[in-house]
Amino acid sequence: MSEARFDYVVVGAGTAGCLLANRLSADASKRVLLIEAGGRDNYHWIHIPVGYLYCIDNPRTDWRYRTEPDAGLNGRSLLYPRGKTLGGCSSINGMIYMRGQARDYDAWASATGEDAWRWHNVLPDFMAHESHYSLDDERQICVGQGSKYSGNPTIAKNGNLAPSFHGRSGEWRIEKQRLRWDILDAFADAAVEAGIPRTEDFNRGDNEGVAYFEVNQKAGWRWNASKAFLRPIQSRPNLTVMTSTQVRRLRFARSTERGLHCVGAELIGASGAFSVRAERELILCAGAIGTPQLLQLSGIAPRGLLARHGIEPVHELPGVGANLQDHLQIRAVFKVSGAKTLNTLANSWWGKAAIAWEYAVSRTGPMSMAPSQLGIFTKSRPELAHTNLEFHVQPLSLPAFGQPLHAFPAFTASVCNLNPTSRGSVNIVNGDFKTPPAIAPNYLSTDADRQVAADSLRVARRIAAQPALAKYSPQEFKPGIEFQSDDELARLAGDIATTIFHPVGTAKMGRSDDATAVVDGKLRVHGVRGLRVVDASVMPTITSGNTNSPTLMIAEKAARWIIEESRASSER
Repeated sequence: MSEARFDYVVVGAGTAGCLLANRLSADASKRVLLIEAGGRDNYHWIHIPVGYLYCIDNPRTDWRYRTEPDAGLNGRSLLYPRGKTLGGCSSINGMIYMRGQARDYDAWASATGEDAWRWHNVLPDFMAHESHYSLDDERQICVGQGSKYSGNPTIAKNGNLAPSFHGRSGEWRIEKQRLRWDILDAFADAAVEAGIPRTEDFNRGDNEGVAYFEVNQKAGWRWNASKAFLRPIQSRPNLTVMTSTQVRRLRFARSTERGLHCVGAELIGASGAFSVRAERELILCAGAIGTPQLLQLSGIAPRGLLARHGIEPVHELPGVGANLQDHLQIRAVFKVSGAKTLNTLANSWWGKAAIAWEYAVSRTGPMSMAPSQLGIFTKSRPELAHTNLEFHVQPLSLPAFGQPLHAFPAFTASVCNLNPTSRGSVNIVNGDFKTPPAIAPNYLSTDADRQVAADSLRVARRIAAQPALAKYSPQEFKPGIEFQSDDELARLAGDIATTIFHPVGTAKMGRSDDATAVVDGKLRVHGVRGLRVVDASVMPTITSGNTNSPTLMIAEKAARWIIEESRASSER
């Protein structure tokens, strides 16, 4: 049987892969293959916002990874969700639209030597695919070439020119949430009383402030990358989408003219094993877990790891699987009285029926909820130069994800360290592609992270003690007011903290003289032609916020580079 040939082979139909397939297949002369290990995104719970509860840890939509027992979590192992369906993590995540801070991207530019990663150069890539609700009815005019930002300003209500940080004509829908809660409004007021300013937009480069999160939804439905970027182009004859197909390993050739070159991949599908060839590039979009695993299985990894598992080395890159970073959320729970929370609203069949009816009629209410509704960005200590904490505040509480809600009314103020210094790893445990890798985040493994954990719980307590919340008589349920010292709070954080599902960094970009870098500033794998990585694994440092939309930005930028390089090679 002959080998199927494509110009571009994209591995992983998640957040980045869907956008790449859209952009690359826009050229009808280019044959594009998009490969997804999971199935189609036709499971109804993917599209109902609260359905993440039924998609996470579900083999139909999730890889169902588990971390290694973690010393920083007092020996606990965590559920580590990763999307396994069209749309990837955008089909099961919290739907929060968040870019991070300008300083994140300026740091990437410094680390890679590639000025294209600076904030003012990534902003157009964010805006290129946005459809932001705030611009639905705004008139727009173009910015001149001398503008710092390559976007469109809006005409403000007072007639003045106001720079816009958002796009209106893209595929990625961003909307306000379709509900509010008195207890969350009171918590926002308390945050202001504690010295945290209100904000209208978390996404202008400095996300300090308090506001309800904006979400990737459309009219009360989840808006995933498959809906945004694949469905509109499903009839393109030059695009092939394979689902329920897993890549076993990459294939390489070596020649004196081209050196080491990625030429394709070996796949396993419903009909068995087969291979495909990439004439121009193979692009890995398998995510911060899947990408390093596949590189390692293919012989691109630290030599010692390959030797332990009997894999023939193809090219040694010590950084593959290293540099794992994640946001660890510490779930502080406060009991309240006199407030409506989801705990009490959903504690009866009548209450659940009313919630379902409201969503069926108007696409509003708790079934339209993102997992977190209210956001706060602030500092763990006032002397810091920038915000380093993110709160996800919820009108509910539960012992752990997937468990029933508490019987008493309560809210949860989950807080995470935006810039952790702890580093973990993702490493294969054998040569079988079906075996999950060992995921070792090494949470709270540095003194700095343990200090921020203790300080962040004190910030939650300070907000909860403000007058705006007094009428609800908040009482700390977890971790417990009896714990006060740094050591006690850090240890308790290890007991109650969990991942907020933001793994990045395991195939980081960096300069050629950085021995730990896996890809260069344009995401090409060091030392291998025809192989690029385009997903959250390339982030050298984690962004200061939720990571889904930065991953889309990375894909937008990469698509433009790939197209430009293809045109340049054709002209030679």
